[in-house]
Amino acid sequence: MSTLDIVLFVVSVVTVIGLGIWKSKGEATHSEHGASDYFLAGRGLTWWLIGFSLIAANISTEQFVGMSGQAANWLGMAIASYEWMAAITLVVVAFLFLPKLLRCGVFTIPEFLERRYGVLSRTVMAVATMVILVGVPTASVIFSGAKVVSVFFQGYSVLGLDLGDMTVACWIIAGSAAVYVFVGGLKACAWTDLAWGASLIAGGAIVMALAFSALGQKEAKDLIGTKVATSTATVEQLEKAGSWDRFKMLNTGPATEGVNGSGGKLHMVRPKSDTTIPWTVLVLGLWIPNFFYWGLNQYIMQRTLGSKSLCEGQKGIVFAASLKLIIPFIVVIPGILAYNLYQGDLRDEAVDRNALLVASTSPSLYDALTPASKPDPAMARKKNKVAAIDKALASARAKGDALKPALFDFKDKELFATLHPEDARIIAAHNAVVAGKLGAKDLPPAPAATAKPQDIVSYNSAVISAATAARPDVSQDFLMAQDYDAAFPTLLRNLMRPGITWFVLAAIFGAVVSSLAAMLNSASTIATMDIYNKIRKHASQYELVSAGRAFVVLFVLISGLIAPALGSPQFGGIFNFIQEFQGFISPGVLAVFLFGFLIHKAPRYLGWLGIAVNAVLYGALKWYIGPWLCARGWWFSPEISFLDRMGLCLITVLAICGILTVVNPLPKPVEMPVNTAIALESSRSAKVWGIVVVIVTVLLYVIFW
Repeated sequence: MSTLDIVLFVVSVVTVIGLGIWKSKGEATHSEHGASDYFLAGRGLTWWLIGFSLIAANISTEQFVGMSGQAANWLGMAIASYEWMAAITLVVVAFLFLPKLLRCGVFTIPEFLERRYGVLSRTVMAVATMVILVGVPTASVIFSGAKVVSVFFQGYSVLGLDLGDMTVACWIIAGSAAVYVFVGGLKACAWTDLAWGASLIAGGAIVMALAFSALGQKEAKDLIGTKVATSTATVEQLEKAGSWDRFKMLNTGPATEGVNGSGGKLHMVRPKSDTTIPWTVLVLGLWIPNFFYWGLNQYIMQRTLGSKSLCEGQKGIVFAASLKLIIPFIVVIPGILAYNLYQGDLRDEAVDRNALLVASTSPSLYDALTPASKPDPAMARKKNKVAAIDKALASARAKGDALKPALFDFKDKELFATLHPEDARIIAAHNAVVAGKLGAKDLPPAPAATAKPQDIVSYNSAVISAATAARPDVSQDFLMAQDYDAAFPTLLRNLMRPGITWFVLAAIFGAVVSSLAAMLNSASTIATMDIYNKIRKHASQYELVSAGRAFVVLFVLISGLIAPALGSPQFGGIFNFIQEFQGFISPGVLAVFLFGFLIHKAPRYLGWLGIAVNAVLYGALKWYIGPWLCARGWWFSPEISFLDRMGLCLITVLAICGILTVVNPLPKPVEMPVNTAIALESSRSAKVWGIVVVIVTVLLYVIFW
């Protein structure tokens, strides 16, 4: 970055955060409505603030890192279903969920459960939501924001701190968000979101335009190696094509199962055997996280709970729905372009991560690897990586015999062995030695020197199975062929130019801080209003605000400690990690809220029971029932995708709730309180624009089907 870019970046960030804090100065935290002012912005948010705030809270490096990474991998455009289906979801939320919640005048989503089902239901949801929120999305946003910092600023140090180090970057991100949410609450978040949301869309559009420009200028012979197997494009055709046509040629063809590059990436519908987004989840599974996230997620709905009126809230939600239609063009498509343009860089990022992991746990194996599996010490931006590896090697060697043996599997299986055949053989041989020391029996014969990649992978898998059978507690790590989560940061590093770098980085940084601040604010709201306020029933408004601020500090410390560990390949990419672990609560919560909204005689114990049954069933499907079914060929893919697990859980919980309601209904319908503090008339214009959003979404699915 140039000096001018650095100055402009710092000035823009400080100015926007200062704006939020200044706008929140009118909050009377000592008054009788202090908690309402701090946690819900005094219930005075207008539609345009709500709309931009929803987008800024939602779109973060979770998308720019996680979703772009999934797009760079085999999923391509299919990952955009999270965005385009969200547009329809938001329209439904505006006219079904929001009226019910605003009419009750609740501070938090769990509070609705108390009014409908009882205190226990509220407590169960509050605790589950708070734990998941702090441990999963909050930690994940810190990690993904740090990923951008660590990749973009590789080789840079400030005040002796290595900006390429993930732990350092994690605490920079966490501390930045904690400052203004601590001081200003929801109002500070909403006003900063207005600036970040607008600049985020503009910044993403700039990156997409630069990426297409780079695609048009790159040599065709350098691009041809990134085309999917189903593409018939030739070097000659690419030489004559423009940027958009090149993009289509490289990524066109039927969507097929297999490793990255096996099939076309420009489809919303994938085979039912796909382990992440099979077409079956479009019927039910993908709607569950969408409705939970947009309708029952505290850190999103807190913006709408703070709306000035139902009309303003509905217009704000529909405005956000229209903005969701743009997101795949500035997040997903750039992810696909990153693979086409900088496939080698993604491989290098994986090499760096793998090398540090191996050096930390098995220095002898690191010494045996070829230079291709180690960072290049001659590259200036790799100096801090090389230094970190040298430090890890020294530490591991100092442990001597106390160092526990470790096994290494290949996250991308045949792709890893194809890119690194000699090193894959060396790693498999290392695993065989470790397995022998652990007492493993009946090890298969080592593959021949001319063995194909799939043979090396099969041998390595057999060795690991034998080793873990002998010692189930043996350490096992995964090595990547390519670091897809580095896709968007790699675009930034290669495409940014003096004069625009500051703006794009400020927009990305703002997206991270906005989402993180929203999560911290909502987690502290739940902890304060749903838990602390129940323990301290006579707490003053100022005491509640002070407790909320204390929880912000506590939660940022917890999530900051968790975040650096999320780089492990066993999580399957940061985006999948977030979505999968939300499945422990989202289907159950959605089911009990639907019964709470629509079935007024549903028994009160369904609130906590539905959430508890879902958590147990989802875990059973993930670790026991699912593997058991798939091992016997009783499922249509090698494993049950987490979205299909969500669908099965929702159907089961709804069935249980339905049966119990028929068998044991309440004697009379539950009467909910009515909030008279705000206007509850619905918005006619929001309905019209909501229909437009639905129609446009359907057309986009038709185009990219």
